Amino acid sequence: MMNPKDLRIVFMGTPEFAVPSLKALVGGGYNVVAVVTVPDKPAGRGQKVHESDVKVAAKELGLPILQPVKLRDPEFVEAMKVLNPDLGIVIAFRMLPEVIWAMPRFGTFNLHASLLPEYRGAAPINWAIINGEKKTGVTTFLLNHEIDKGAILCQEELEIGEEDNVGVVYDRLMTMGERLVPHTVDLIAAGEIHPVAQEGVDEAKLKPAPKIFKEDCRIDWTRPGCEIVNFVRGLSPYPAAWSAMCSEDGKETSVKIFSAHFEPSAHNRECGQIESDCRTTIRVACSDGWITLDELQLAGKRRLPVRELLLGFRDVLQCRFE
Repeated sequence: MMNPKDLRIVFMGTPEFAVPSLKALVGGGYNVVAVVTVPDKPAGRGQKVHESDVKVAAKELGLPILQPVKLRDPEFVEAMKVLNPDLGIVIAFRMLPEVIWAMPRFGTFNLHASLLPEYRGAAPINWAIINGEKKTGVTTFLLNHEIDKGAILCQEELEIGEEDNVGVVYDRLMTMGERLVPHTVDLIAAGEIHPVAQEGVDEAKLKPAPKIFKEDCRIDWTRPGCEIVNFVRGLSPYPAAWSAMCSEDGKETSVKIFSAHFEPSAHNRECGQIESDCRTTIRVACSDGWITLDELQLAGKRRLPVRELLLGFRDVLQCRFE
């Protein structure tokens, strides 16, 4: 048993999701000896140099920062050895080579935004909502040779509300991680951690969480309405579900849909066909009813509630979704 504040911690992460945990560690008096994040890169229209959210936070906190291009680079490996870490913590970073994750004497643990072993992969929050799950959570687990398959250390559950989208659940899980990461450090230091191996599970029955690409976000209007609404929620606000809106003259516009709800109903309309009062509502036929659109964004336009969109879009009845 040792004082958790004496552990030499190397923190590794990139996006906003990792920042509250880093700040919680530093604010709690834990000894973060360095932060590892991705190299700066040009981004946006002006190609201005972009620093990761973790780097921005680390600079504000006055922490040493390492930005290796390659994690096996001998120079980086040597820099890690010089730091003499007792514990590594990873949140939304890259896959680490064994030479790095095995270096700290207490190993390296990762914070993952699901209740492992379910939803291993890059997009666990999205897929949990897309699949209509009623709960998710955060897990800390020890890194090993396989992605998201190390021994589980701690977990905390979160209920998913019927109207919660990715943005809402992301923020809640980020806050939960802010608590769970220091708690995990405390248990490790106290010798009270009991890793549970991810063994004895039927891998074929687990739900994966692979990276999501643009084409994966296209809405299939022939699906049941509940599935379509979960799909929209699971991709809102980012990367956003979308569909092609086609006009009678053959023009096609990409439309992102951020919010929608389902009305079960028997109808004889083709899936993707639009109904609208041209003032306040747009609804789209699906296999077992209607999807009423609440908030959307036409390509090149602003994101708007449907009521505002219809003020300047009177030809909606000449269109259909495909």
